[in-house]
Amino acid sequence: MKMCKALESLPNNCLERAKGLKARLSIFLQKSDASSNPGHSSKAYKLRPSLEEALEWRETFDKLLTNKHGLAAFRAFLKSEFSEENIEFWLACEDYKNTKSSAKLSSKAKNIYEEYFENDAPKEVNIDHETKKITKNNLLHPSLSCFDLAQNKIYTLMEKDSYSRFLKSSIYQELTKNPMCSCIQKQSSSQKSHT
Repeated sequence: MKMCKALESLPNNCLERAKGLKARLSIFLQKSDASSNPGHSSKAYKLRPSLEEALEWRETFDKLLTNKHGLAAFRAFLKSEFSEENIEFWLACEDYKNTKSSAKLSSKAKNIYEEYFENDAPKEVNIDHETKKITKNNLLHPSLSCFDLAQNKIYTLMEKDSYSRFLKSSIYQELTKNPMCSCIQKQSSSQKSHT
């Protein structure tokens, strides 16, 4: 009863975000569980990274970000911490740098700035005042590098802060469980119960 009253006192947007997060994480974990079942198709199996693949993510932050499973797991982790705007901004910058048309640069740059930098932006990133000012000035003459300073700061923030917590998180720990160990443990437990 106390918990229900405590939940009622939270703003509605917090509760909605928590519900959405729970749904996204459960879908991610269901896909992971489904892919470990040998009866499922090879397509379902690709939804979960191999143990070796997941263990490689410990080597460098870049290895995590350049792996589609690693990126998905890291995004799920950041969503659980309510800081997904960092990876979304970083990805928006990566997409922006691949813009071929110079005519599109200005509108794309403006959209990124409005979404991630404006005061009360929907996904405002935590950037210092000086970096924000430099980025805004860069928009006067948009180029493929106009977000580089801000993107590098967000990258460093994620690498130094979020990445280490991700490696300790239950999301990552679940992905790096050795399936052979759990099979051996189950067999030894069942053998002990028969003796």
